[in-house]
Amino acid sequence: MLFKTLSAAVYGIDANIIDVEVDVSGIKLEKDSFVTVGLPDASVRESRERVRSALKNCGYDIPTTHITINLAPADLKKEGSGFDLPMALGILGAYGGINKQTLDDFVIVGELSLDGGIRPVRGVLPIAVAARARKIQNLLVPEENAREAAVVEGVKVYPMRSLMDVVHLINTGNGTAPIEIDTSKLIAQTEQFSVDFKDVRGQHTAKRAMEVACAGGHNILMIGPPGGGKTMLAKRMPTILPPFTFEEALETTKIHSVAGVLDARAGLVNSRPFRSPHHTISDAGLIGGGAVPRPGEVSLAHNGVLFLDELPEFPRNVLEVMRQPLEDGTVSIARASMSLTFPARFMLAAAMNPCPCGFFNDRTRECHCTPPMIQRYIAKISGPLLDRIDIHIDVPAVNYKELRGGASPEGSTQIRDRVMRARETQLKRLRAAGEKIYSNAQMGTRQIRQFCELSADCEHLLERAITQQGLSARAHDRILKVARTVADLEGDAQIQTKHIAEAIQYRTLDRTYWA
Repeated sequence: MLFKTLSAAVYGIDANIIDVEVDVSGIKLEKDSFVTVGLPDASVRESRERVRSALKNCGYDIPTTHITINLAPADLKKEGSGFDLPMALGILGAYGGINKQTLDDFVIVGELSLDGGIRPVRGVLPIAVAARARKIQNLLVPEENAREAAVVEGVKVYPMRSLMDVVHLINTGNGTAPIEIDTSKLIAQTEQFSVDFKDVRGQHTAKRAMEVACAGGHNILMIGPPGGGKTMLAKRMPTILPPFTFEEALETTKIHSVAGVLDARAGLVNSRPFRSPHHTISDAGLIGGGAVPRPGEVSLAHNGVLFLDELPEFPRNVLEVMRQPLEDGTVSIARASMSLTFPARFMLAAAMNPCPCGFFNDRTRECHCTPPMIQRYIAKISGPLLDRIDIHIDVPAVNYKELRGGASPEGSTQIRDRVMRARETQLKRLRAAGEKIYSNAQMGTRQIRQFCELSADCEHLLERAITQQGLSARAHDRILKVARTVADLEGDAQIQTKHIAEAIQYRTLDRTYWA
């Protein structure tokens, strides 16, 4: 007897619908025979033990016959425990426990516990998107995964607790109702931040640099002594970034769902991610990897902020693998069995001390580092990586008067309003030109020539800075993009010399600075 169900397998941040074909023979055997084919990994092969125990503990007496399960297409590797539930239903259907001849209008995913309960799995959101693309109306998922799947319109998502609940729903059409979520309300929820820029005393120059970085989507590096407020500033960056659009939220949620870090209660990531990995992280942890590649920190920070504190303490090989995502906004991971691409368009915020002891150029403490020691310390960060960071800003120690001053600093709400106006200006300009990018930091050479025209005075100032500081061609482009953002913040249609001058001052850590 043959019975078919549908499930799905996740590859990268997308899913493929998988046919689960179950065949049982009518000949009783002395010993159980259960074979799974179709490139299953270890977790899929182990499903036979979970499935048999779950069926037995739910009251189903499965004869000792030969059971063959084929996961098609057979040339795609299957991994994960999400095939448990469709396998169990396929076995029940083959033995006549399901009233329907086929379940081709259901996509089914879920891990079974030995008592028949259904446990959550990874990647339910991309599975819901794949079901909608195949015009399959119903999706049966673990209860903990239901909210994330329900954000996809056009699919009825049923939250299931146990195998018995699933069988009852399929056989009678009653029991569990599909879950409904108003995605517009979910996105419109006011973001609640526990931090604010009004908590930061002093550091007016650094705050201005943060505002420019967020307005244009630029990468930023903060250099200063310990305790100056670098980490404090970085943690407040999400409070001034523009709110998510639904498309951004959906793409970010897919990544978090596949990685297994999504908050099941939220269902949708509705605030920009802020990732801060420790400097002992491996290159695979940062970029992604594994036998079946998983997203790394750069992908988890997609559409948000990746903060690297104590930048020179990261291994050199770990920092160098960030070049591609910083330039392209994607990460490509190749394995013998597959090649996957994860989105990784994030803002890089990094912090470092100016020297090993941390007090080079400090006004209150003496630095005991020699020039060769300082140069070796800075040289841990390669020139090509520094070139990809648009803004380098000094964050000096805050003096006592600023720390205890009575004036209330400007809060995140006011800064965010200016950032959003600048972003709207950029979007209007880019859309009018038919471009498919959304910030100045994403402009390529062609867009820079089109949107960053300079007067004779600006040309002279930029030429002198590049000649004297020995800046690279990439640094030249970064200066123009930052100047364009500064002009947008000021509401100026044309780049002026003051905008160029401010952008040049944000390149203080270029290689000749330490010569």
